[in-house]
Amino acid sequence: MPAGVHPVLFAAATNDMKSQFFQESILAHRYLDGLTGLEIGESAHNAFGLNTRNVDFTDSLDTVFKRAEIEFCGVAARVDIVAGGDSLPLPDKSVDFVISSHVIEHFFDPIKALLEWARVARKYIFVICPQRDALPCDAKLPVTPLGELWERHHGILPSPEIDTHAHYTRWTCESFVLMCSSLGMHVVESQDPDDKVGNGFSVVIDLMP
Repeated sequence: MPAGVHPVLFAAATNDMKSQFFQESILAHRYLDGLTGLEIGESAHNAFGLNTRNVDFTDSLDTVFKRAEIEFCGVAARVDIVAGGDSLPLPDKSVDFVISSHVIEHFFDPIKALLEWARVARKYIFVICPQRDALPCDAKLPVTPLGELWERHHGILPSPEIDTHAHYTRWTCESFVLMCSSLGMHVVESQDPDDKVGNGFSVVIDLMP
């Protein structure tokens, strides 16, 4: 067992590096069971129990995110595809779905990420996003206006020279759905709060005609 990891949390991790530290999402299972997909930024301590490959920008264990996984449950989720989550090395419509939890706020241009996920997925995009005040660092900051997100997407607001993977954006469930609508994406269901960790909201985008 890694030094400094609580034995109960370490025991929560199974041999395939999945963890039941947080409960799985009934909503995600209802839409995504029996399908194959990608998870952007999977966390071992917050597994969905779905048939996915994990996409991450690095397979190094020496990142703040991987160190947090190991601190929570003693292991980190295996990375299957090393790539930016908004630039996937996969053909169009090559997976059934893309899922992410507490990830999209780390993209400076979340519109680009959603469009990329819609490119590779045939059926669904499933997103859990943190409440705008889920973290103390966000609590005093405003909800990000939709106009600002489009300015980022079109390069009017340039991306930072160094991507710190910070929380660049804050939404409410309603403002996230509005962003999806502005992209012509059909939100078939939303859930606030989410049924996973409970400090965010879930949005299900139906990509099928």
